[in-house]
Amino acid sequence: MTIAQFEHWSLIIGVGGLIAYMVFVIYRLAKDSNAGRFGLFVLFVALGLGLFGFVAKEVIVYIMSD
Repeated sequence: MTIAQFEHWSLIIGVGGLIAYMVFVIYRLAKDSNAGRFGLFVLFVALGLGLFGFVAKEVIVYIMSD
């Protein structure tokens, strides 16, 4: 495994872990504030757009590299 491969997989695993943790934080925020179903939906949409942007960037880079 080269250094570039290690860095690539470390980025994917590390950011993936941070994304999973962020989903947990959004869920706890909604639960602790008694946001209800609509509030939970709004929190996930508003705060989840950043996560979607990161994933979309990776997909676009993968598609354009072919």
